[in-house]
Amino acid sequence: MQKFEQFPEWQWQIPSHFNIGVACSDKHLGTPQADNIAMIVEDDTLGTSQITFTELAHKTDQFAQLLRNLNVKVGDRVLIRLPNSLDYPIAFLGAMKMGAISVPTSTLLTAEEVAYLAKDSGATVLVTDATAWYAMEPQLVANLKNMPNLKHVLLSQTTDTQPHAHLNVLGLENSLAVTHKFDKAHRTQAEDPAYLVYTSGTTGYPKGVLHAHRALLGRQPAAQYWFNYSDTITDRIMHSGKFNWTYVLGTGLMDPLYLGKTVIVHEGKNDAQKWLDLIQKHQATIFIGVPTIYRQLLQKTTATQSELPSMRHYMSAGEHLSDEVLTQWHARFGLNIYEAVGMSEFSYYLSQSQFRPIRPGSAGFPQPGHKIELLNPETLEAVAVGEEGMISVPLNDPGVFLNYWNLA
Repeated sequence: MQKFEQFPEWQWQIPSHFNIGVACSDKHLGTPQADNIAMIVEDDTLGTSQITFTELAHKTDQFAQLLRNLNVKVGDRVLIRLPNSLDYPIAFLGAMKMGAISVPTSTLLTAEEVAYLAKDSGATVLVTDATAWYAMEPQLVANLKNMPNLKHVLLSQTTDTQPHAHLNVLGLENSLAVTHKFDKAHRTQAEDPAYLVYTSGTTGYPKGVLHAHRALLGRQPAAQYWFNYSDTITDRIMHSGKFNWTYVLGTGLMDPLYLGKTVIVHEGKNDAQKWLDLIQKHQATIFIGVPTIYRQLLQKTTATQSELPSMRHYMSAGEHLSDEVLTQWHARFGLNIYEAVGMSEFSYYLSQSQFRPIRPGSAGFPQPGHKIELLNPETLEAVAVGEEGMISVPLNDPGVFLNYWNLA
């Protein structure tokens, strides 16, 4: 069995107070990153939009104050059902800035499913786009008795809203435009609840997984041992996913913004050529996807690395990356795809790394700082080296979730 030199010891630095919304926006004010582009959204219908870190800090301040003006309290839940758009980080980070708990959800959810999550989370605010709202409105209104906390609906992508008999429905853009004075961000403790994600519900109704603000810091080993961020250039990350997924919330929103990187995302019809076009247009340096995307790029295009000279690093998660795809990719592009494993409760903690060779059939090694053990599922004792076992992680790892919502 091949043995490798141990990774350097990771020194966790978790302050007593920490806020994800502040860390991903205000942190960069007064630095060289302040006027850099934080995010670019390519929308097939609406075109290209972008926001700098300075603008993101201002917009998230506005959103936080808008919630305060609506009498939203610290710890209240803000349910977000938005397509990939600049409004997503504004709402997601802005809610956390004022101490609320962001609840990201999928645009694929039906009205019935949104109603369930609103009820289960006890959300006081729903943030969604106008098209989705008017499609869901009749069924959501019919279920209001099951959602007693829901009082406000903030509509993205519209400046035209009508008075509602049961809810306070406001246009997000107009509401932010008239919000000029802001209180300071809430001084959250690192251990305070920050965001609530729901599992896919493969064994019944989805379970809410509650994360603390420290979760962002708990993923920082990945910056060095999976992302392979550059120290000499400002990386531009092209992500193929949707923000509602924990994989994308981390790799495509919180983690790169925290480190001052530029993120590029797409909203619209996905096809293999689209990713090539966007990588070339924006000179992306890192591409993040799922194995299906890489298979499509291999099968439906003839692209090679020479057509993507800016690209230097490829990443994958969400399902196992087959040895066949990895081999074909390396043969055509001359670079590896670095895979990782994570879960809603712990994000990505095992990954391939540039510092070690990729072994077929393996998703990599525990990143430094994460103490992983393999246990016998019957005895809960550690298995011998070389034996299979159940993955276990210590509850005091900064990346581990707080608890299951309503099951604590």
